Amino acid sequence: MADLPNTFWSGWIAVITIVSLLGLVWLVFTIYFPRGKADQEHQGPEPTWDDNLREGSNAPPLWWFWMIFSAMVFSVIYLMLFPGVGAFSGALNWSQGSRLAESFDDFRAEYQASRAAIVDAGLTELQDDTVLMETAEKLFSRNCAACHGVDGRGQASLFPNLMDIDWQWGGSPDQIEQTIRHGRSAMMPPWQASLGDDGVAQVAAYVKALSAGEAAEGHPGATQYGSFCVACHGPDGTGNPILGAPNLSDSTWLYGGSIEAITETLNNGRQGVMPAFGERLDDAQIKLLVAYLAR
Repeated sequence: MADLPNTFWSGWIAVITIVSLLGLVWLVFTIYFPRGKADQEHQGPEPTWDDNLREGSNAPPLWWFWMIFSAMVFSVIYLMLFPGVGAFSGALNWSQGSRLAESFDDFRAEYQASRAAIVDAGLTELQDDTVLMETAEKLFSRNCAACHGVDGRGQASLFPNLMDIDWQWGGSPDQIEQTIRHGRSAMMPPWQASLGDDGVAQVAAYVKALSAGEAAEGHPGATQYGSFCVACHGPDGTGNPILGAPNLSDSTWLYGGSIEAITETLNNGRQGVMPAFGERLDDAQIKLLVAYLAR
């Protein structure tokens, strides 16, 4: 079914609005100012209820009329000044979009100098400012805590801890800003098809030994590790922040460091996504978050 043009719906809404208003005016005036006598004698017996209640013909109080009439006058004036009748924008040419834009402009004009000062300031200067760090903490709670927790310690098997010194993509201020502004996308491919059950078991044992500092050159999983894992995680398992390949030689594990968890990772792979916040946060907000996380 083809979409009807916007002019049709605009006209339709205008007709409904005007007809409804005119109908209300007619209804109110016919009730309060009927033609003929207001009190006409009833033909036939009057309806009665409970032996003492009977139907009357008294008009509603006149102050009701003035209240309704004032509301109708207000409605007419409002529809003349503001949008409400189809596409007519009103004599004041007011709209929610323009009002919102004006509010944003006022906000930017008031706080632009403060934001520019934050962008130009050094991280140490920002970190020493208690008020700015409280602002950064609120930014973190609003934008980051849903995944990384209110204390920034992450969620096991889901999101990394931001309060330790282990950074999968690098922990320098520039690297943290890159992560916040542009996001990250990490992918650990599944190796079950290439390694088989025995190979997965051997590599899992070797990686576990790497983490404990007990891996030896003659370990059964060393050969497979050198063939399939070394390109990303390095020969010593220290990882590669450029690729987002985590360090396997320490005790920090995002998805778990047990043999079962490592085996699951090797069999089925892992995928992690950090969304980009560059369009949601401005430069000053990103700078505050970098200072907050780099403390």
